[in-house]
Amino acid sequence: MRVGTAVTTVDAAGMRAQNSSLLLNMIWRERQISRAEIARRTELSPSTVSAIVADLERSGLVRSIGAGVSRGGRRPTLIGFCDDAFSLIGVELGATHVTAALTDLRGRVRAYRHASHAVREDPKGTLQKVRELVQEVLDAERVPRRSVAGMGIAVPSPVHPSAPGKLSPLLVPAWRDYDVQESLRSAFGLPVFVDNDANLGALSECYWGAGVNGEDLAYIKLATGIGSGHIIHGDVYRGAGGTAGEISHMAVDSSGPQCVCGLRGCLVTLIGSAALLERARELMGRKDKRALTVRELVEGARAGEPAARQVIDGLGHYLGIAVAGLLNLLNPAIVVLGGEISSVGDLLLDPLRASVRKRALSTSMAETRIVTSALGDRAIAVGAATLVLQAALRDRTLFPSNTSANLHDAPAPPPRGPGPDGPRL
Repeated sequence: MRVGTAVTTVDAAGMRAQNSSLLLNMIWRERQISRAEIARRTELSPSTVSAIVADLERSGLVRSIGAGVSRGGRRPTLIGFCDDAFSLIGVELGATHVTAALTDLRGRVRAYRHASHAVREDPKGTLQKVRELVQEVLDAERVPRRSVAGMGIAVPSPVHPSAPGKLSPLLVPAWRDYDVQESLRSAFGLPVFVDNDANLGALSECYWGAGVNGEDLAYIKLATGIGSGHIIHGDVYRGAGGTAGEISHMAVDSSGPQCVCGLRGCLVTLIGSAALLERARELMGRKDKRALTVRELVEGARAGEPAARQVIDGLGHYLGIAVAGLLNLLNPAIVVLGGEISSVGDLLLDPLRASVRKRALSTSMAETRIVTSALGDRAIAVGAATLVLQAALRDRTLFPSNTSANLHDAPAPPPRGPGPDGPRL
């Protein structure tokens, strides 16, 4: 063997699984396609394609949906993906709330629940609240657990690949002794996947929002903390230790407030929800800390309240410093703003874009759009459900199935990257 040559052995079972997932991906992406077209694109034999499709039909994941257009000869039978074959659960753990969403395999929300809760300070109560909300969305649609492919959890913390259920003790010290993944896997008997909330906001935009055409994007969550998730070449970029995108602690003002991390002028100390509301209270002359919410700040800005507008302008200024750095470093095609405060729309986008223009290279900005999320407050919970979908399309054994066809052939080429056909899976 030559030095530097990798040798990979794939047994028959591995080939079957690889080819089955490849076809499932293609049918999901195309929505409807013929066996002949699948064989042409994958270079698998027609008999192998037919066997795989038959297995997927027995699993309830695909079905025949009618005849296609003939290119000479008999009209081909089209195979379609069954969007409602199984359900997915997505859960968002915010700093001050818990949400649960039940979706189909096309990201459509069938049931949704939201509850206020002190997530950072109360891990035991939070996990109980998750169990309650998840059961509520299942009951709302009368979905048995055996029909659920898995559960995705969005957490307000970096997620290390070696310990996906453990939250950062620096950011959420109360969770030091808790494992989100194991706790919920034990409670529901389902596969559980965990990732950072901003990463899952980005994934949601990639599949269902601004990034559906396969463009690289950055999603910025504006909330108690400030996080960014990044889609590069159709997949979430997490970094070596899962901390990519942690812009909360990007120092943007060396003379700014002291942060819990030890630095001064971290982004979160200037434009996190607490900082924005404190600034608004000062400008409005309010002394009661409970007298103002983000929603009220948004409404005030829309109504032309000078203090609210000034706070939003400041948000745009400081956020623009961070976004300019992201554009120079990663040059995404789209920057998407999420979080309740982003609903002010152009009132934030205008000062943000102005701040970015002062700091980013013109070449970095030339091809980039900065927009607010059209997915609203459900984006991250739906992104958590999408994390399960992504995993199941890559490994179809995650979908409940009692059958397995004997499918032999050489491994087919991998799925195409992002583009008009949809995101890479």
